[in-house]
Amino acid sequence: MTTQITHDEILAAIKKVPLIPTSGTQLLQLANQKDHNLTDIINIIKCDAALTGYILKTVNSAAMSRGKEITSLDRAVSLVGEDMILSIVFSEAAAQLFHADLDGYAANQGDLWRHNLRSAIAAKKIAPYAKLEVNPDTAFTCGLMHDLGKAIISHYLEGTTEEMVAAVDHGDFKDYSVAEHEKIGFNHSEIGFELAKHWGLPEPLPSVIRYHHHPQEGNIELQPLLFVVHLADIVSMMTGSGTGADSMRHSIDPAYSDYIDLSRDDIARIIFEVEIEFNTIMSSLSGEGEPK
Repeated sequence: MTTQITHDEILAAIKKVPLIPTSGTQLLQLANQKDHNLTDIINIIKCDAALTGYILKTVNSAAMSRGKEITSLDRAVSLVGEDMILSIVFSEAAAQLFHADLDGYAANQGDLWRHNLRSAIAAKKIAPYAKLEVNPDTAFTCGLMHDLGKAIISHYLEGTTEEMVAAVDHGDFKDYSVAEHEKIGFNHSEIGFELAKHWGLPEPLPSVIRYHHHPQEGNIELQPLLFVVHLADIVSMMTGSGTGADSMRHSIDPAYSDYIDLSRDDIARIIFEVEIEFNTIMSSLSGEGEPK
């Protein structure tokens, strides 16, 4: 049986989460800039010796190097591209959260990472279909970070899975995030927003994390991006990549069609492309196609 938790309790839990490196925050800021390039990315990474070493180690895995050792950061970044680099950076920087046990969602370890990565890929592919311009790289980073609040809220939801699923399925609540809020006073989006502020993540990341399930509640200027990530989240779940009990228990906002021009054929193609790219990235990160 759970009880309502206080804002101070949430903040205390968030403060226990290690900060992401400064280089990670800088990369997120860079991704929001439309005119950045790989050289800008390299200039940030090369100032972080630990991150440089981790990237070179990952790129030199059997799946990526093909037996040829890569010793240059410039070569590594140009070889794998921006999406892969961001995936490598944040799979390490936020590993404690991405690979947490989500017992409160009856999910498996690594489900959060797999869901967020698929959402990130989907968001980048959906962005060009937005009726108003959405930066695909910003969409990718927002998708990559959008559900991190689940790693913190999960502890407070333990033992509620059957009750929450039944309540949502019976129509007692609009979706699972509303049920979370009613149960303990917060939902994973609200907690993710607080985490983003604690980490000092640049806008629009905190706002997208906060409103990705209910995009019409966000700032009107951000709604094209909000709807892109909102739809990408659903697409990720449609591929079978959710986070346990709440999978496919979040309603899609029909207003997405006011912001995104996607046909059923487009969605089917995006789902297919997401799966191919997801498997490529996962294989490259581990060398075996499985999460670390």
